[in-house]
Amino acid sequence: MHSDAVLAIAREAGALIEDIRARGAAVREKADGSPVTVADEAANAFIVGRLAALTPDIPIIAEESVAEGDVPTIGERFWLVDPLDGTREFVAGRDEYTVNIALIEARVPILGVIDLPAKGEAYLGIVGEGAWRIVGGDRQAIAARAAPASDPIAVASRSHGDAQTDAWLAEAGVGECVRAGSSAKFCVLACGNADLYPRFGRTMEWDIAAGHALLIAAGGSLTTLDGGDFLYTKPGFENPGFIARGAT
Repeated sequence: MHSDAVLAIAREAGALIEDIRARGAAVREKADGSPVTVADEAANAFIVGRLAALTPDIPIIAEESVAEGDVPTIGERFWLVDPLDGTREFVAGRDEYTVNIALIEARVPILGVIDLPAKGEAYLGIVGEGAWRIVGGDRQAIAARAAPASDPIAVASRSHGDAQTDAWLAEAGVGECVRAGSSAKFCVLACGNADLYPRFGRTMEWDIAAGHALLIAAGGSLTTLDGGDFLYTKPGFENPGFIARGAT
């Protein structure tokens, strides 16, 4: 699955983003109203180019490429790329933005890499093999935890809070809610530092695929709101609401 090579690509893209951040990156709106910067576009071009060279037979669905109308025909196996998830966090000067690369096979994620360039850490999940946190050259195995009998800890979006999420958290008896941006929320779950992550608002497949793979590899799960299987290659690559959980 080229996991080490994909990890290297994500980390190099993260370094590119940090270099652009240091020089300043103007923000503008895309057609759907979401923000984009030159860092998003540069990381997108870098990752797509490197993945195409690494696995020329595997199609690549990348957020900024799709925004420009570049949507290749996909089959059973394809890459899903969010080159800079958490652009709002990036623009605001916070450190919770990520580079996300996932490999999808038969509509489910089997490999996920998340790099947090501003924090100097990365995550790798290989479904069926395990999950790891990488800092520098050190690689530490991680695992999701089983939820406590009461007062579970939840993680929720910093930039996309809503009344439905707050009501769900109250009904679930959550004792503490950690607010975080981007796919970093999945890292919190995969490391065993939270138990639940509900999301009712709109997301795209590239937003969550790497985190989904990481969470599965760490022993957690992600389902639709009614508990069904969460599958990829949906129309327009748009996601329904979901609930991510630690180990059961």
